[in-house]
Amino acid sequence: MEILKFTLSGRNACFRKPEMNSYCYFTYGNIHKVALLGIFGAILGYGGYTQMQESGKRKGQETLAFGYPEFYERLQDLKISILPFRESKGLIPKKIQYFNNSVGYASRELGGNLIVKEQWLENPAWEICLLVDCREAKKIRDAICNRTCVYYPYLGRNDHPADITAITVEQTEEVFFEFGRLGCLTPKNRISIADLDEDDKMELEEQGETDVWDSFKYQEALPYGMDGWTNNYLIQDFLYTNAFMKVSDIPIYQLEDGRRIVFY
Repeated sequence: MEILKFTLSGRNACFRKPEMNSYCYFTYGNIHKVALLGIFGAILGYGGYTQMQESGKRKGQETLAFGYPEFYERLQDLKISILPFRESKGLIPKKIQYFNNSVGYASRELGGNLIVKEQWLENPAWEICLLVDCREAKKIRDAICNRTCVYYPYLGRNDHPADITAITVEQTEEVFFEFGRLGCLTPKNRISIADLDEDDKMELEEQGETDVWDSFKYQEALPYGMDGWTNNYLIQDFLYTNAFMKVSDIPIYQLEDGRRIVFY
């Protein structure tokens, strides 16, 4: 089976959380599946939220209707895996940015100028894997490998352009996995951290495993899908760790460099 793998990075990113307050707009700490599907949709030229709203206005829709933006309608079944870089331990630095929105209707204050406070990720980077098992996945593979796109991809905002580098296509197969490490963000409800005592860690160290005495764990509630009635995010806890774990009823794939990952 084929996997498209590439590095996705940028100078800044903002994957805005829908919960807002009067102080600041906040971002998720890592890219999530819906945002990644949006990037793929931009590359292939599919419509987004704006086109969906304009279509609804043309049809005269005044009541709630079931539907998705075009990019999600077409790409929601893609199997993706997001791999934070090991040295970051899943934690990307954030910084609050201040800027002016002076379009005139942004604020009722004198002059119509709104001072916006927004949290940005600084120098974010991930490895992205896409399982090439359907027509849409093949179209994305071909577009990225040929370095073509219809709309320029960005990281949450159109002033955060995305860099796509280190593009490779690998062969992979599902592997037997009962106990070990995973190199990607993984749905927390599908795994359990193994309870290792000192003897277990010493045995693993003798087998060549590293960092058995210095494990880390990054956990965050991230969007993994959308609700068709409201287009709100569906949220799930994801975990990234170098701890040893047990996996229940979820296929595991192995990359050419030996890392094992989960697609969702």
